Amino acid sequence: MKNKTYNKKKILVVFMGAFFILVALIIRLVYLMVFDAQYYQEKAEALHEREREIKAARGEIIDRNGVVLATNKTVCTISVIHNQIEDPEYVIQTLSKELELEEEIVRKRVEKVSSMEKIKTNVEKEIGDKIRNYHMKGVKVDEDYRRYYPYDTLASKVLGFTGGDNQGIIGLEVKYEDILKGTNGMILTTTDARGIELEGVAEDRIEPVSGNTLQVSLDYNMQAYCEQAAKKVMEEKQADGVSILLMNPQNGEILSMVNVPEFNLNEPYKLNEEESSKNLSDEELQDRLNQMWRNGIINDTYEPGSTFKIITAAAALEEGEVRVDDSFSCPGYRIVEDRRIRCHKVGGHGSETFLQGIQNSCNPVFIDLGMRLGAERFYEYFKKFGLFQLTNIDLPGEAGTIMHKKEDIGLVELATISFGQSFQITPIQLATTVSSLVNGGNRITPHLGVNVLSPQGELIKKLSYEQQDGIVSQETSETLQMLLESVVSEGSGKNGYIEGYAIGGKTATSQTLPRSANKYISSFLGFAPADNPQILGLVVIHNPQGVYYGGTIAAPVLRSIFDNILPYLGIEKE
Repeated sequence: MKNKTYNKKKILVVFMGAFFILVALIIRLVYLMVFDAQYYQEKAEALHEREREIKAARGEIIDRNGVVLATNKTVCTISVIHNQIEDPEYVIQTLSKELELEEEIVRKRVEKVSSMEKIKTNVEKEIGDKIRNYHMKGVKVDEDYRRYYPYDTLASKVLGFTGGDNQGIIGLEVKYEDILKGTNGMILTTTDARGIELEGVAEDRIEPVSGNTLQVSLDYNMQAYCEQAAKKVMEEKQADGVSILLMNPQNGEILSMVNVPEFNLNEPYKLNEEESSKNLSDEELQDRLNQMWRNGIINDTYEPGSTFKIITAAAALEEGEVRVDDSFSCPGYRIVEDRRIRCHKVGGHGSETFLQGIQNSCNPVFIDLGMRLGAERFYEYFKKFGLFQLTNIDLPGEAGTIMHKKEDIGLVELATISFGQSFQITPIQLATTVSSLVNGGNRITPHLGVNVLSPQGELIKKLSYEQQDGIVSQETSETLQMLLESVVSEGSGKNGYIEGYAIGGKTATSQTLPRSANKYISSFLGFAPADNPQILGLVVIHNPQGVYYGGTIAAPVLRSIFDNILPYLGIEKE
């Protein structure tokens, strides 16, 4: 009797358990069918949808006058959908012929079982259209964009280039990626369970949104002329490279930035040297490419030499440690501790005023100024002038100043710093600092980006940049203008003189490390008009052969540029 009762209870428990499980399943099914229906509907549809991306047109880069410097070229991407191909051999033979690919490469991709397989990207539109006209089942031809630079090498290290995915790699292309890139679209097609597209079912399209246009301060005509001038002096002096910078010292706009040898933006992975890349390892080739892409004006530092005397003079004038008519004596050297530091004029300049000292680019005069200031005050002026900060130019990879620590500046270091040796800065830092000293004392931010425009050319945003007022007084700035004008009209910079124009400037000749290599950097920095600077130029010639003095070979280059560009800018002769 007990067993029967026990069995009934057991059956009842099993029955109740099964009942509750059944109820739970029914509740779960109702929940899925009613409350989660949309989610699973979307999941089911996704199993039968295939996505193909539509690339957005990248925004153009235009110069200050609207000349297009970077744009897009329509190309095609050829793909195959394995399940839709009806005649594999015909597809393989046709694509191999039209795309000029080896048959085995095409066969491997056509026969691969995948939802979609790319055969080739960046195909010329004419070829893409031809393949489309074959009407081969399973072959897709989608239009795409490839970056195109109408002037090949023009401003190559400034503009930069894009990769295979149309994403910026270097230069402005990467710095302004968010402005230029746009938003890709999508094509959605419906397939059956086998992955074959259903006929009669319309495609869904999400249209791409083109990138915005970047307008820069570069002037195509100035850039082209400066590149021509740089190539000429590079060939004549058999130099390793030449850099030329033109900027507006009042607001920091860069009008031209040249680093020759430049490279072809439409073939950025092809070395611009005569040497073949075939004998190079992958690592060696990449190193050469990285060097080829470097923008020396912002990426590389150098000893500025006598152009830095402008900064020493500004600090001394501001502190009241020197006046224009102060007297100095140059026997051809200065003894500093145990060092005999010589002037470039072996016999010395004799008795001279400060005005004559800067005209003569006399090292002993500037050593004296450094000593008058002392390391503590001199160091503080480096900070005040912005030399220890980046200029924040809108290009990637800017290098910083390499300077002694304050506690390590002894008398010898102080002496050599005063005339531009034993430390390093970038050309853009030198040009920016001097611009800020001769424009009335306002530290400007050098830049290229000016406006962001819609693809239709409507102004979206005007770009603005920081400015620090009062790094020197108006009086000091005007004195510098006068002193540097006399350097060109009467002193070491006379090869930069142009009749009818008041041009300020300073020459420099510095030696690279190691000194034993006997390699030099010749440079000239000039601005015009001297009493109200509207343009500032810097020419830097790396390792020229033969005569290497900045006043002899660099000053004439900027004179030639100014002779053509000043009238172009509407700056009239006095």
